Amino acid sequence: MDLAPRLNLITGDNGLGKSFLLDVAWWALTRRWPQDLNENLTSGYAARPTDAGKKATIEFSVESKVGRVGYESSYVPDEQSWLGKAGRPWNPGLVIYALADGGFAVWDPARNYWKRKGNVDIQDRVPAYIFSSKEVWDGLRVHIGDKTALVSNGLIADWVSWIREDGDDARRMASVLALLTSTVGGDGGLKPGDGFARLSVDDVRDIPTICMGYDQDVPVLYASLGVRRITALAYMLSWAWREHLIASKQLGQDRSSRVVMLFDEVEAHLHPRWQRAVVPALVDVAQRLTDDASASVQLIAATHSPLVLASVEPLFDVERDAWFDLDLVGRKVELRKRPFVRLGEVGNWLTSEAFDLAEPRSLEGERAVRAAREVLGTSRPSREQIEVADRQLHEAGLPDIDPFWVRWDYFVQQAKRDDMPEKQQ
Repeated sequence: MDLAPRLNLITGDNGLGKSFLLDVAWWALTRRWPQDLNENLTSGYAARPTDAGKKATIEFSVESKVGRVGYESSYVPDEQSWLGKAGRPWNPGLVIYALADGGFAVWDPARNYWKRKGNVDIQDRVPAYIFSSKEVWDGLRVHIGDKTALVSNGLIADWVSWIREDGDDARRMASVLALLTSTVGGDGGLKPGDGFARLSVDDVRDIPTICMGYDQDVPVLYASLGVRRITALAYMLSWAWREHLIASKQLGQDRSSRVVMLFDEVEAHLHPRWQRAVVPALVDVAQRLTDDASASVQLIAATHSPLVLASVEPLFDVERDAWFDLDLVGRKVELRKRPFVRLGEVGNWLTSEAFDLAEPRSLEGERAVRAAREVLGTSRPSREQIEVADRQLHEAGLPDIDPFWVRWDYFVQQAKRDDMPEKQQ
């Protein structure tokens, strides 16, 4: 899988390995599996070979701060782990992984990279920050040595604090949220509400609110799954970059000029309007966060949505972007780098190699149209064959505006004329 430097999209049926590829990409960049660092996750498990008796390897290379590095790692059955390379790991830049279960993983070169004392490598830093979906909202505590440290206050507390301070953090969060939810014909995307809310007399937390399109401020915990998903994403992007800037300043080092984002099921819970906007927005948001035109921003996203594929048509650049597709061929899964062809309407993407549907219709409609096409391809179909196919089309609920009716109605009229006696014609 030869990844492009900017945008990489992965398609394929359920169960063929899209999440697996993202997990391996995260491991190649950070050397750790997300679930190994936070057992509260329901995804991000370590890859395991199906047959431990056979040799299993993962070979990869990574563009790091010091250039391209890489090696081949072998699975060690006795240790139930992958053999790591001795020595100091590489620095791939800031890495953010949005998992399908709502969790997030963050690797920060300023906070997770090995440090040195007296030119000796000291490996006592947190390997990565791994959030379950609940910890994104309520905060994350990690064990560092014999102590437990609060490394994130969570979305609720942080956002309230940022809004009260009315500084760069609040403006960054509002800007990212607006960019991720901006749509054609919209009002510029979601924005923070005026003030905070309390959920009950027993909950003393101030809850940030979202200003919805119907002019009502809704506590973010009461918002829909889609709104909460996109708000959590806006927070994690804002939090990761904010903490990276603070840590870089404390260490007296330059901030990272590389950002890698991994995103599983990028369209999950999102309305089609947002599905159509989310990937271009992610590319834009990451570039704006770095505030550096020369910064390298790479996005690797898995999707089941034809709207996502259609949405990248205006920005897709074959020199910087790639589309990968997983297919079941016989009893083996094959990964192919597909040539990206602009197909226009979303229905055309449904019947493309990305999603492999025979028809952009319901199952009943697909069966009826397929049967009708077989009749159309018959040299002299009987009246009974035509009537059966016509009945199937109507029973399938094929709408009057379906373009197939034009061809079918013409065919039926021609068949009736051919059956008429010559005098009646």
